[in-house]
Amino acid sequence: MGKLDNQNVVVIGGTSGIGLAAAVLAKEAGANVWAASRSEDKVAACSGANPDIQFVQVDTHDPDGLKSLFEKAGTIHHIVGAATGANRTMAPFMDQTDEQFREAFNKFWGYTNVTRQGVPFMAENGSLTFVSGTPARKCNPGMSSVSCTGSAVEGLTRALALELAPKRVNAVAPGMIDTAMHDRFGDNKAEIFENMGKNIPLGRVGQASEVAEAILLLMTNPYVTGTTIDVDGGALLP
Repeated sequence: MGKLDNQNVVVIGGTSGIGLAAAVLAKEAGANVWAASRSEDKVAACSGANPDIQFVQVDTHDPDGLKSLFEKAGTIHHIVGAATGANRTMAPFMDQTDEQFREAFNKFWGYTNVTRQGVPFMAENGSLTFVSGTPARKCNPGMSSVSCTGSAVEGLTRALALELAPKRVNAVAPGMIDTAMHDRFGDNKAEIFENMGKNIPLGRVGQASEVAEAILLLMTNPYVTGTTIDVDGGALLP
């Protein structure tokens, strides 16, 4: 018997990286899974590779599209918000324009849309899980917009846990994770990750599947809410 047998799970941002890993793990745990992405190409590619998961094209900034997806899923037991939904500028605060800084918060606004449209379709004992990140609490230079967005996501998590109870609301905060987001490193990706790993207590960067395991825990443990689980190899340690 799977931990999520006959439960309905919707993963927003579920065609790559952490979101896709969470969708696959939920399916393996017995759930009926819908995974959404704003990219039609990713939806098509993932549909062929994972025929047991229902992939749908929808943007987190399209409330009507989100509502339509949630309606199709019926009674939803778990929603995962893993979509970036924003273009993020990595630069010192004083070097960013106001528009660039505000753009990073589109991830946060996307999560608010997911919440407003998805919660009315959730089971009373359902869960909502967001993806934040270590910059929310340990920010390197040039990552102010990402840090502030993550802090907002974790604040929303705690606020909603109180307002939506007994529905549960949690977050995971990944550290440096090997996903397609870092393909910008090109052929040097493996070397860069190896060097980054030297500064992490566990000696390496993480995998999307390891973050997905934490998401599964938050979906299946009925006594956890308002919590952020760090999956960072110890990167937040002093």
